[in-house]
Amino acid sequence: MDKYVPRLKKVYKDTIAPELFKELGYTSVMQIPAIKKVVVSMGVGEALTNKKLLDAAVADLTQITGQHAVKTKARKSIANFKLREGNEVGVMVTLRGNIMYEFLDRLINVALPRVKDFRGIKATGFDGHGNFSLGITEQIIFPEIDFDKIVKIAGMNISIVTSARTDAEARALLTKFNMPFRK
Repeated sequence: MDKYVPRLKKVYKDTIAPELFKELGYTSVMQIPAIKKVVVSMGVGEALTNKKLLDAAVADLTQITGQHAVKTKARKSIANFKLREGNEVGVMVTLRGNIMYEFLDRLINVALPRVKDFRGIKATGFDGHGNFSLGITEQIIFPEIDFDKIVKIAGMNISIVTSARTDAEARALLTKFNMPFRK
């Protein structure tokens, strides 16, 4: 088991990296863009009044990613939302290495096709520095989640951080990973 390599990581090393090297005309293999980390987060604003929602979000995110989720705190107070600095209002996980590749594989090949009326992901989620963010409206698209045990249907944000310098390089990388961009 210690020699296990995720399928997506093997595909990246064997086919995607050499193809990108040729297509983008790099002079060094260190220029080839790679995925550094994936950050999955959920905002649970109603956790101010119901703490069970935050614990349920931690359990859901832990089950989806396979790594323990941490609670995030508000950075500043906002009186209109009855929010105080330090209140726990969200949950997040940072995935790296093999767990990151396993999560991306399940996201691209299993979860996204389960979205109702799915026509592809908008390509407007690039930030100008080669990173991509997308939002998912329901956590129940992941097969790990038992629909009967859901406390509340919640959305999540997924940020894919790459070593690409431009959005074009990052899009080429994610397209090679079969990310279903809208045409």
